[in-house]
Amino acid sequence: MTGRSERFDFDNGRGQTLAARLEHPAGEPRGVALFAHCFTCSKDLGAVRRISKGLRDRGIAVLRFDFTGLGNSEGDFAQETFSGNVEDLVAAAAALRERGLGPGLLIGHSLGGAAVLVAAGRIPEVKAVATIGAPSDPAHVTHLLSGAIDDIEEHGEARVSIGGRDFAVRRELLDDLEEQNLAPLLRRLDAALLILHSPQDEIVDIDHAARLYAMARHPKSFLSLDGADHLLSRPADAEHVASMLASWSARHLETSDDDASTAPAPAEPGEVVIGSRPGHDFLVDGRAGAHVLIGDEPTSVGGEDLGPTPYDHLLAALGSCTTMTLGMYARRKGWPLERSVVRLKHGRVHAGDCDDCETGEGRVDEITGTIELFGPLDAKQRERLLEIAHRCPVHRTLTSETKIRLSAT
Repeated sequence: MTGRSERFDFDNGRGQTLAARLEHPAGEPRGVALFAHCFTCSKDLGAVRRISKGLRDRGIAVLRFDFTGLGNSEGDFAQETFSGNVEDLVAAAAALRERGLGPGLLIGHSLGGAAVLVAAGRIPEVKAVATIGAPSDPAHVTHLLSGAIDDIEEHGEARVSIGGRDFAVRRELLDDLEEQNLAPLLRRLDAALLILHSPQDEIVDIDHAARLYAMARHPKSFLSLDGADHLLSRPADAEHVASMLASWSARHLETSDDDASTAPAPAEPGEVVIGSRPGHDFLVDGRAGAHVLIGDEPTSVGGEDLGPTPYDHLLAALGSCTTMTLGMYARRKGWPLERSVVRLKHGRVHAGDCDDCETGEGRVDEITGTIELFGPLDAKQRERLLEIAHRCPVHRTLTSETKIRLSAT
């Protein structure tokens, strides 16, 4: 089979355009894959190109892209973190979804392998995940920075040379890597897992593959890439990986009628559709127009913590509406508001402890928070903006009489 390669740039959700290539098979794709490259690499690394095109020639569409600040993508690598890479993957999946190509297979090379394991729970179409030379602990990548760690800790930033190229690395990246923990994610990964690793890998020891396999639940598989180096620089090794990925993923990428019946239903403009996911106590998938939503409860109450809670979504609605309203008002007035940050929490308090509550008994819901205003604003402008914050549409909905009418179908 042959196919074609299409430029497929997309927005990362933070106002930056990421460069990507979408590999199309000759006929109707039998599956869609999303590929995450290694730390400081790019979508044009030899192994990434060969594997992507090898899968394309076997009927699988593949999107490969440059993470923010790398390759041909916009952004500053020094400002990026591992969590930012995960957000890039979620944004890439959303861009594919808008084309009707939601990715059923995630592939990650080296640190990209750790990133796809974290992102998998936030991409509802995913049925299979494959890692290539991936670390069991994302913080392992700091060994590449060992000569600069002291400078980074002392000055907050340092320049390092990786693979013959210079990069600025900030403390935020190190802190974010240290906070990652793949174990709980692997224990609840709702997808088949294939771990590919070379016994001769000199960058990420094969013991990492053993730890990943031990942490994961079934279905899981391991394939030894004997003789390959970490970057799969020999074309034959990359071709072997493409062949094995295509064969292994075939059974997982086939969509059954049962799978289709439980997928989030399309949403009309202005409509939100939410559905429970079979086999989970609280996990839900949904759509708001073309955008995918996910919700869950924390493990402390029996959930799997795969997504925001219902009250998290409620606070997010209020917070986003508030900051949008502040920005719109400041622009209309010509005020120098650079940005705003809204922090919110929800709780329940005794009505008797609430001086301005109409209810005198029991408990009442209470949302508390702070608003940070950035920019050279004077005192009167700040005071007025805090008044405007209480006038956003969602705030008014929450504090006014609201009727909810549901019917069964």
